[in-house]
Amino acid sequence: MAVDTTTGSSTGLPPELHDATRDETSLRRFLHGLPGVDQVGVEQRAAGLATRSIKKASKLWAIDTAISMVDLTTLEGADTAGKVKSLCAKAKRPDPERPDVPQVAAVCVYPDMVATAAEALRGTGINIASVATAFPSGRSSLRIKIADTEFAIEQGATEVDMVIDRGAFLSGRYGQVFDEIRTIKQACGDTHLKVILETGELATYDNVRRASWLALLAGGDFIKTSTGKVSPAATLPVTHVMLQAVHDWHAQTGQLRGVKPAGGIRATKDAIRYLVAVHEVAGEQWLTPDLFRFGASSLLNDLLMQRRTQLDGHYSGPDYVTVD
Repeated sequence: MAVDTTTGSSTGLPPELHDATRDETSLRRFLHGLPGVDQVGVEQRAAGLATRSIKKASKLWAIDTAISMVDLTTLEGADTAGKVKSLCAKAKRPDPERPDVPQVAAVCVYPDMVATAAEALRGTGINIASVATAFPSGRSSLRIKIADTEFAIEQGATEVDMVIDRGAFLSGRYGQVFDEIRTIKQACGDTHLKVILETGELATYDNVRRASWLALLAGGDFIKTSTGKVSPAATLPVTHVMLQAVHDWHAQTGQLRGVKPAGGIRATKDAIRYLVAVHEVAGEQWLTPDLFRFGASSLLNDLLMQRRTQLDGHYSGPDYVTVD
């Protein structure tokens, strides 16, 4: 890890956080000095908040808010231009018969599909997110990761979802992970960077907290749970830990950073549970697509069906929405 010789004021960080990034030893000391996560406590709190009920009017607001936070995603080897165009059409008009349904936040694709998505979404305000940095494993050279990122941006990506090298993190090579995130952030320029932690491979909540702070220190605009390729993917307790990290980061720096749970969130009731967690753990100002996203492919279908149920008074089956 290269020594950072800049001053705390030039990095925008308070001295104690700036000092943590000076060298490998300082970074390790800071990350292992973070308070340990109370496993029982975080799981109990997540379970308790998940039982919260909301009124009908609030439920409709929650559904529309969740729709506006979706990163509608296709990350399959069999993806085609036709499939991406169809996904973009759905992103623009999630329910063609209901023009009051909000657009989604972004469409997320592989780098070689970015140009297709950018063309289909031009002028809509919907972001084009691209995975990069040897997704989903993160196992490649830094040169390849930079090229992957630069290619996605050249093709029109407005957001980049990078993966950390979990092997390096779990081996304690925090400086290597920090430098890679910082380098990719520099390659992104004004393009927003989401840092995928792949929490299902991190094993402990303490590791999730450390990885979250590491990503924030290195400049990540969002911290994201998962690639969707590893089980378990997003869970409520893990998301609680990450929401607490961005809340505490804001308290110390005044900077707002986002959270994106991804993978395995398929039902409206689950999305609402995540929104409750956002409100209670991070705070109300995080209830915006600028600071919270759902990485999902099938979630949008259930949100649309449940929205019709709320408005029409009866259940609408999948025949009434476009199913991916």
